[in-house]
Amino acid sequence: MALSRLLDRHATYRAHDLAVVYEDVRLTWVELRDRVDSLIRGLRAEGIGKGDKIAMLLDNSMPVIELYQAAGKAGFVVVPLSPLLRGKGLTTLINDSDAEAVVAMHHVVPYLDGVRGDLEDIAHDRLFVVGGEADGYRSFDDLHIDGDPVPAADVADEDIYNIIYSSGTTGLPKGIVHTHAVREAYCTGFASSYRIHPDSVIIHSGSLVFNGSFLTLMPWMYTGCTFVLMPGFDAERMVESMAAEGVTHSMMVPSQIVQLLADGRYALENLPSVEMLCSVGAPLLLEHKHELVSRFPDQCFELYGLTEGFVTILDKTDFLRKADSVGVPPPLYEMVIRDDDGNEVPSGTVGEICGRGPITMPGYYKRDDLTADAIKDGMLHSGDLGYVDEDGFLFLVDRKKDLIISGGVNVYPKDIEEVVITHPAVKDTAVFGVTHPQWGEQPIAAVVLHTNADPDEIRDWVNDHVEARYQKVGDVIVLDELPLSVAGKTLRRRIKADYLDRRG
Repeated sequence: MALSRLLDRHATYRAHDLAVVYEDVRLTWVELRDRVDSLIRGLRAEGIGKGDKIAMLLDNSMPVIELYQAAGKAGFVVVPLSPLLRGKGLTTLINDSDAEAVVAMHHVVPYLDGVRGDLEDIAHDRLFVVGGEADGYRSFDDLHIDGDPVPAADVADEDIYNIIYSSGTTGLPKGIVHTHAVREAYCTGFASSYRIHPDSVIIHSGSLVFNGSFLTLMPWMYTGCTFVLMPGFDAERMVESMAAEGVTHSMMVPSQIVQLLADGRYALENLPSVEMLCSVGAPLLLEHKHELVSRFPDQCFELYGLTEGFVTILDKTDFLRKADSVGVPPPLYEMVIRDDDGNEVPSGTVGEICGRGPITMPGYYKRDDLTADAIKDGMLHSGDLGYVDEDGFLFLVDRKKDLIISGGVNVYPKDIEEVVITHPAVKDTAVFGVTHPQWGEQPIAAVVLHTNADPDEIRDWVNDHVEARYQKVGDVIVLDELPLSVAGKTLRRRIKADYLDRRG
């Protein structure tokens, strides 16, 4: 029952310490508790109780913080969805989650209006809007009702805290269930791994819809430190906010780190309070990793993980010594590398990364079939390829689905990307495979440039520097930016689809 009582604990023992900062809003723990209690009263007045699902289509904002805290204290189940969802992707996930209410940003209203008749369990008066008024919607602010303090609900470890969907608009819904016990393990485990303490100041600029946000959000809820939430990522504002607020901890995806590294102020000498910078969501290329550690020599971490519930962490103490690695499983976790037949392979051999730990999901929501495919013999099968060295450190090779098979040889995009990024003109890159009449598939490199450069020259340079003939790229395309998911991950499939459309 620990998670449900954390907010009241901090409101009692850290009452006047700063809890959250968002734009001009600065709330102490007792002020945040009072705000969350008023929301809980309002939701209960609507007949929404413990175990009922609330879908959120929200940008970073105070309502997200309030709903996450209310879910912890009152036992509501939050279903964070991307506010970029449209049409069938929107209705499918809301209906699959059995949501009984929707809280949405004002700019999402036109898209909700288009599918309201298809929402199965949402009563007509349980659509709430943030950031404006809209016909047929009620204001989220009106859900707040003053009254006596709200006691924490009697919540069990196995009760659901949230359902997070792994993909938005295509394929079968895969609602990843996280229980209160799982989120409590996020609280203690990641606070320990990242040395987050009650005096820490955490900044977050990525979407709170992304499960990676919980890597610091839950330690904040656990330790009672300060959480600085930005409306969205902006490199210049990020650096300024880190300096102004004395930020100690930050979790970012590689695309954000690349933009921050373009700002000369992003360095320990200008941000002396920094204790932890962690890359998450996708591999951080070595070129960027070395640049980051040159600016923050004893503050860098990297996390590899799945929303379904397995992680490895490259600690700051190993960041240079094992720079190619994504670290080791934290205490209480287990990892094995398996071949296609399910056999454990020796160190140095590439196979599928499998693991388990205290944050492993109990399963996909209402999808026992998909759960059985993902969790076998108690081990979560990641779909990622990697190997461990003689010290047990994990080296991530690539996603199985991104594997390129050229001339019968397995070609890993990340290996080529590590070469492409070292070209002086290249700022960022993504490699993908396309059909080739002779080799089966051929690698193609998409690049974002620092300075103007001829794509054919970059292609020839890359092909002179890769280690093997089958790694040579057939083409280089220049993009203004790499398309990213709401989680900040590079969308290779979209780049590939656009490339094929242009090439006919």
